[in-house]
Parts: sequence; C-alpha cells; structure tokens
Amino acid sequence: MVGGAEGSFIGPIHRMAIRLDDLADLVAGNFSRNARRNAASGAAMRLDPARVYGDWRRLIDAEADKIDFLVVCTTNETHFEIAKAALEAGLDVLCEKPLSLTVAEAETLERLARRKRRIIGIPFTYVGYPMIKLARDIVARGEIGKVDKVVMEYLQGSFRKADRRNSWKMDPRIAGPSCVVADIGVHAFTMIEYVTGLDVKSLLADLSSFASGGLDDDASVIMRLDGGARAMLATSKIATGEENGVRLRVYGAKGSIHWDQESPNYLTVKYPARPDSVFRRKAPYIGEWSPVSVASSRFPAGHHEGFVEALANIYDAFVSAVLTRRAEDLPSAREGVRSMKFVEACLASSKAGAIWTKI
Repeated sequence: MVGGAEGSFIGPIHRMAIRLDDLADLVAGNFSRNARRNAASGAAMRLDPARVYGDWRRLIDAEADKIDFLVVCTTNETHFEIAKAALEAGLDVLCEKPLSLTVAEAETLERLARRKRRIIGIPFTYVGYPMIKLARDIVARGEIGKVDKVVMEYLQGSFRKADRRNSWKMDPRIAGPSCVVADIGVHAFTMIEYVTGLDVKSLLADLSSFASGGLDDDASVIMRLDGGARAMLATSKIATGEENGVRLRVYGAKGSIHWDQESPNYLTVKYPARPDSVFRRKAPYIGEWSPVSVASSRFPAGHHEGFVEALANIYDAFVSAVLTRRAEDLPSAREGVRSMKFVEACLASSKAGAIWTKI
C-alpha cells in the first residue's frame, strides 16, 4: 500500500475492507512522506520494518516480484505516476479515484494495463452496495420500463466545518483542476451509468465555489444519456447539515427506483397504480431478482451492512480479477477514463458559461 497512514480517512477504511473476507494480506507499504509517521503506521500494522519503505519507488523496486498487487491511497496528484510505475513493474493496481488528473493520463494507464495484461481497479465504493446491484438488475430486467430520468444527489456539508484532512482538496497542485466534481461527483456519475446501463453522452454543468474561493465545492449538472434519457446531479461540499447524502432515483415508464445511502439496506420500487415494493437486503426473495446482490451480502437480513462492506465487495471483485485475469462487476480502467471525461466536460461546460458539452 502507498499512502493511507494511520489517522487518515481512507487508508484505514481500505485496510478494514481488505481484512473483511481474508482474501489478501497487507505485507509492505510506504504510508507517508513523513518518516516518523510512516514508521509509526507500519509498526501499528505490525509489519516487518524492513518492508516499510520511505519512498514508493523503493517499495515497487523491492517488492514487485513479491507482492500480487499495489493499493494506491495517496493524494490525487500522485495517482498517475504511482499507478504507471506499478503497471510497468508488472503489478496489478487498485487506485483511489480519481484515477488521474486528466483524461490523457487515464487513457495512458488504460492502454498500459492492456499492453501489460494487468488489472486496474478503482474503488467506486457505492456500486459495491448490494442494493445498488439489485437496482441495476431490476432496471436490466425491464421492471421499471424504459429509463427516462435519473435524479442523483451526493451532498456533504464537510466544508462548513474545520477539518484539516479536507484542506488539500482545495489546492489545485494536489487535488488537480477540480474539487467536488473529481472527489465525490465521480462516484455519482459512475452510479448513474452503472445502474441504468446507459452512457452519458453530453452534459451542462454549473460549478461554484462558495466556502473556499478556490476550486469548485458545489456543482449542478444536467446530462443526456443513451436512448434519450436525462439525468440531474446535485453534488456539493457546502450543503450545510448534510453528512453523506447519496440519494438515487431512477424513473422509468412503468415504475421508479429509490435508494438512500444512509439507509443502504432498503430499496423502494414505486409504481403508478399499485402499492410500492420495499426490497430488504438479503431477504429470501432477493435471489429471484439479483443473485449478485445476495452474493454481495455477508450478514442475515436485518443485520445492517454499510460502507466498509461495500468497499470489501470491490476488493472481492478485484482479487478475483487478479486471480482469474477476468474482471467481472469491477469498476476498472474504463470507469476511470469515463469519470475523468466527466470531470473535464464539467469543467469545460462551466467555464464556457454552462453550455452543452460532449463527453
């Protein structure tokens, strides 16, 4: 693992997810540029001090023939360089989003992975939720009819309170050209395409900076999808009082789907002329609708699963791909490139005065 020192947000979450199904062991790392924090993190994880490296380049050089894959949990500006070096060394890579700072970099990694026959995984965690997999399968079997409209929210109020862990996200030298769109908007975009099975073709975006005066911390995006469907996305880090408001609604000709990440084990399907159906995670009937939703659930119905378990499902798919050389139900290089095209299109549209822009 590169990055993700003790005290960070995402590193410990990754380590919990890795351990959940005992599919991989963390054996080496470079967790921080700070030598003291790096060593302390390795010690806290009970790693051999000889395998805790002061530089990620030394880690790859020394461990490429000893480890099966590399996890990248660093800040955005280093993703491309680290992932590229790991792929060139013959390693599979699971890299935090965004995959890179530009579409060109993401496409370079996609081509390199194909040439090296390596796997790139990206933890778009929300597609790991069992009920999002159920939603995808309900749409695919035509239960709600042709999809006409998607309403997606990813709202946080994190920039309304002091948190030193957020400060780098507004620094373009570290975060890249976008904050909220590249940080959480890409999750929402990936969910829209995952659940509907439709690609976004063009968009109109209005990006703002309310709390910081720097990069975008609020965005409103309208999208046109394959087949004539439309989508609306509101994503923000200045939505005062919101914690992690990920809410998805998919409206079809025969019914609609409703999911809220803060109540992740329930999915509601609404119909125009019959009672709503509320699906419960791993209820006895779920297998009739979505075997993969059942396979993605670990605990009996009524025992709640959440964010860590969803990320563990991404790891399960990634480890399976590493072992079988077949990526199934895994956000991979394609999603990394698609999400960066989304970011660049949002930036271009907003800069031009909120005009329609192709992806």
